[in-house]
Amino acid sequence: MPRSFNQKLKILYLMKFFQEQSDREHPVSVKDIIQNMEAYGISVERKTVYDDIETLRTFGMKIANRRGKTAGFYLEERSFELSELKFLMDAVQSSKFITEKQTDALLKKLEDLASVYEAKKLKGQALLMSGIKTLNEEIYTSVETIYDAIAADRQISFRYYQWTLSRELEAKRNGERYRVSPGKLLWNNDNYYLLGVDESSGIVKHYRVDKMMDVAIEEEKRSGGSVFRDFDMGRFSAETFGMFDGKETILKLRFSNDLAGVVLDRFGKQAALQRCDENHFFLQAHIRVSGQFFGWLTGLGPGAELVAPEKVRKEYKAFLEKTLKTYGS
Repeated sequence: MPRSFNQKLKILYLMKFFQEQSDREHPVSVKDIIQNMEAYGISVERKTVYDDIETLRTFGMKIANRRGKTAGFYLEERSFELSELKFLMDAVQSSKFITEKQTDALLKKLEDLASVYEAKKLKGQALLMSGIKTLNEEIYTSVETIYDAIAADRQISFRYYQWTLSRELEAKRNGERYRVSPGKLLWNNDNYYLLGVDESSGIVKHYRVDKMMDVAIEEEKRSGGSVFRDFDMGRFSAETFGMFDGKETILKLRFSNDLAGVVLDRFGKQAALQRCDENHFFLQAHIRVSGQFFGWLTGLGPGAELVAPEKVRKEYKAFLEKTLKTYGS
C-alpha cells in the first residue's frame, strides 16, 4: 500500500492501537505510538502524536494521561467494562441453544472489545461447556427469520425435531411443517424458546428454537396479536417450570421462613407472601401445574407444603407415591 495512503489512515491506526494495546494497567508512551505507526509505514513526530490524541478525545474517546512511574496514555472508558464482558461471556458459554463453533466465534468477538491484556484475563476464566451444546447450525438464521416475521406481522412455518436414543435429531410429525404465529422469544433455563399461536389448534405454545429447522416466513398474517401485545413475560416465566405446559391454577403454598429467599428468587420480589405463624409463611401464586413443578416443590423438602386447592394437593400426593414406588416403597 502506498506510503501516502497509509498517512491518511494514521488516525484510524492510532484508534485501533489504543483499543487493543492500552488499558488502565498498561498505558502506552509516545515512543510506543511512534513505533506502532512506523510498523504501518507511517512517520510521525511527537507533536503530531499529541495533536492526534486530542483529535480522538474530541471525537469522544476517553483517553487519560497517567503520570509517574508507569506513565503514558490509555483508553479510560470502553463500551463494556471487564466485568460486563465476563457476564456476557458466561451467558454465551452457558447457552445450550448455540453450537460450540458459534460459541467460540461469539467469545472471540467479545474478547476483541477488551484490550489484549484484559482478553487474556477473560480467557483464563473461561469454562468448558462441551457436550451440552446444540448441533443445529441454523439457530442464527432461525432467530433472524422469526424477528423478520414478527416485524412483518406474518406467520412462519418450520420442521420441529426431537432427540432419539441413537443421539440423532428426528423430525416430529413425520416431517410435517408446523404453522405458527410468532409472538415472543424467551430465554429460560439456558434455552431459547419461541412463544406463538399454533395455527392448527389456536393455542399458545412454546418451541425450542434450537429444535426448529427450515424456518420460513408465510404470506398469511399473524393471529393472536392481542394475546402478545399484553403478554407479561415475567409472570409467564415465574408460573412456568422448565417450560413444561400445565393448567394455570391459583395455588396456596406454605413454606418455612428459611425458604423465603428461594421463593422470592423463583417468583420475584412482588410475590404475594403472607405470614402464617412464627416459623412459616404462605404464598399464593398462579402456577402452571406440571410434573416439573411437583419436582421443584419436592426438592425443597418438608419445609414446603402445597395447601390448596385440595384437587392439586391430591395430585401432588399421587405424584409422590408413584415416585416412591419406583424405589420399592
